[in-house]
Amino acid sequence: MSAEKSIEIVRDKQNPDRLLMMLLAAKGGYVSGEEISRRFGVSRSAVWKQINRLREIGYEIESSTRLGYRISKSSDLMLPEEIWSKSKLSFLGDRIYYYSTIDSTNTQAKKLGQQGVPHGTLVIADEQTGGKGRMGRSWLSPAREGIWISAILKPQLMPFDAPKLTILTAVAAAEAIRDKIGILAEIKWPNDILIEGKKVCGILTEMSAELDAVNFVVIGIGINVNNDFFPEEIRDKAISLKMAAGEMVSRADVTAGLLERLEYSYNVSMSQGFEPVFEKWRKLCRNLGKPVEIVAGRRIIEGIALNIDEQGALMIKKNNGEIERVLSGEVSLKYEK
Repeated sequence: MSAEKSIEIVRDKQNPDRLLMMLLAAKGGYVSGEEISRRFGVSRSAVWKQINRLREIGYEIESSTRLGYRISKSSDLMLPEEIWSKSKLSFLGDRIYYYSTIDSTNTQAKKLGQQGVPHGTLVIADEQTGGKGRMGRSWLSPAREGIWISAILKPQLMPFDAPKLTILTAVAAAEAIRDKIGILAEIKWPNDILIEGKKVCGILTEMSAELDAVNFVVIGIGINVNNDFFPEEIRDKAISLKMAAGEMVSRADVTAGLLERLEYSYNVSMSQGFEPVFEKWRKLCRNLGKPVEIVAGRRIIEGIALNIDEQGALMIKKNNGEIERVLSGEVSLKYEK
């Protein structure tokens, strides 16, 4: 695929690219052209044209007169079929908007949310030109090096409960990295995932709500996967999964694990409340029990991070002995002593 060619795909899980799903399901094995023709009711010539279409977007597909076709190398695009073939999901990702390049998945997800797309819709990009972080910061999102994804959720929650979804997502991301890569990932309150003390993942939660009801929540997740280097200003603070693992990492595999964990934690929280997820968060958190300095507007709060409360706010025992409750939406964690 040329660097200039932009791809935009919208697919529902019930209507995927059936040929691609069939080849992916074979897991590198051959699928006969005759079987493809018979299953889809098309000619061998039509099959050949569809195979070439997949080659054009980056799949290396071997063909054999006797054996048929097989994917010898993935396109490394975060296509819907790549996600569906590797995951078992009940509602998350039933509809996926894929973009090879976009300004921001969160910006697009908010537009789609206003248009009334279904609960669980995903926006996935291979590159962001205007990726967003918390506090108006930018998020470096180079092509094919990371996971840049936004989920549109419609929880039955009061607006003041929406920040709990950030806690939930942080748990899902840390667990997915541990499960898929076997690397110790920790949570830095409120929404960063760290490896070796360096940031590998950030979460940005945005909401559309009325006074007493949530219309939809957009959860944006950015994970540095195969980045080889970072700009000098963040080099000592950022890390990628590839750097930590010492080898290339499958973005689709990590994404599938992330979505499975996110959906599971969401379902548990909606049916049982958030406490089971909060307990996992406490075990994964890097900050609890340690000295912290937090910048909240013009204030600087110093003390020991004790816990999070039932709303996800951080409880700080200040140096004067007072306990202060700090909301994640109002502060950023500046550093750990």
